[in-house]
Amino acid sequence: MSFPIPADEAQRLVALRALDILDSAPEIAYDEIAELAAQICNCPVAFISFIDSDRRWIKAKYGLPAEVVEAPRRVAACSTTICGTELLVVPDMTKDPRFDHSPIVVGSPYCRFYCGMPLITDEGHALGALCVMDFEPRQLNCEQRESLRRLSRQVLTQLKLRGQLIEHGRTIEELDRARIEAASEKARAEQLLDNVLPASVADELKKSGRVQPKYTPSATILFADFQGFTLLAERMDPAPLVDLLDQYFTAFDEIVARHGLEKVKTIGDAYMAVGGVLDTDRRHPIDGCLAALEMKATVAAINSRREKLQLPALELRVGIHTGPVVSAVIGSQRFTFDIWGEAVNKASFMETHCPPARINISEDTARRVEPFFELEARGLVEVKHERKHRMYFLNRLRSECRKVGRPLGEDHPSGSAASRIAPHPDIMARRARLRA
Repeated sequence: MSFPIPADEAQRLVALRALDILDSAPEIAYDEIAELAAQICNCPVAFISFIDSDRRWIKAKYGLPAEVVEAPRRVAACSTTICGTELLVVPDMTKDPRFDHSPIVVGSPYCRFYCGMPLITDEGHALGALCVMDFEPRQLNCEQRESLRRLSRQVLTQLKLRGQLIEHGRTIEELDRARIEAASEKARAEQLLDNVLPASVADELKKSGRVQPKYTPSATILFADFQGFTLLAERMDPAPLVDLLDQYFTAFDEIVARHGLEKVKTIGDAYMAVGGVLDTDRRHPIDGCLAALEMKATVAAINSRREKLQLPALELRVGIHTGPVVSAVIGSQRFTFDIWGEAVNKASFMETHCPPARINISEDTARRVEPFFELEARGLVEVKHERKHRMYFLNRLRSECRKVGRPLGEDHPSGSAASRIAPHPDIMARRARLRA
């Protein structure tokens, strides 16, 4: 190459570009240093330059036209300056073989005197130079030379501050990214909580980090499963079997949400939901029965379509009981909303002693919903440990309750509660999130 190259050229260029100073806008701090250098040295020209891989770029200048910003590295005296560690003083450039053929010497502006101090970082990389020039041969006295060295250190201080600002900016960007990521993770975690837990329970968990167990004196528990699922699972491939179950359960999710119930969990082909835990409204036995009837109708419609395609289908059975439960959230890594109590066991008995395609309800539930639904008494049915429970088949909604415009339960003693058939706001919010 036609210009001298420092031994650390690669590292020097990395350090220079890390400062992001090349082609940057003028800054008054650098401009004032260049002006001071010219005044102290009694020179008509002074500038602060940085040496890129193939050019010399001027950051600040005094005594040069505005259009003079850069030049090829091979014609710049600063290219020689950055190869040393001390002042480069050239009293007469026409008499120095390194510069006597330079375009700025043999042509306009006919420079004669040059003095440059390399700008060397703490790591030992010369990034550029603080220079003064004259159009007549001359010398600098000791005070002027020392002043030029001191001013070069001021340039390096500015460069160090610039590097610190860049580093601080990167740190701030990293912190901002971390905050955004943390906020995004928190939002995802909260969304997950909202999807797997009731809204009021999720809110309590977010606020306090735990959920207090809650005793509910009256809740309606719905159990549903499919007759013959185990045998079908042995014959079907896993993928279509899971798709079939997902088709049923997705429909169930929408149904229970629409009727103000809360899905508790699924275990295999079993589906469990509860009403009356999230609020104190007494309509939950009616909501549970309405949901069961719609689940039954939905399964019948799905099965009808599958039978036309000669695909296997499953027969639904549903058990419902109303009684006291305890609800809580368990787990610390994977939160689960669950309910406990004898009422849960009785609801399970209703489901296990239910024939396919029927809905079996307990005496406690029947007593609350009899004014609104057509029930079929089954008498006492023996369950586990020789215990007997009075059971009823839930057949359909009474015709008078299906009349348009008649509020459900207007003739019921608890009609003021039962007639409020709009879903609870907690359920509506959960439903909206599930749809989103």
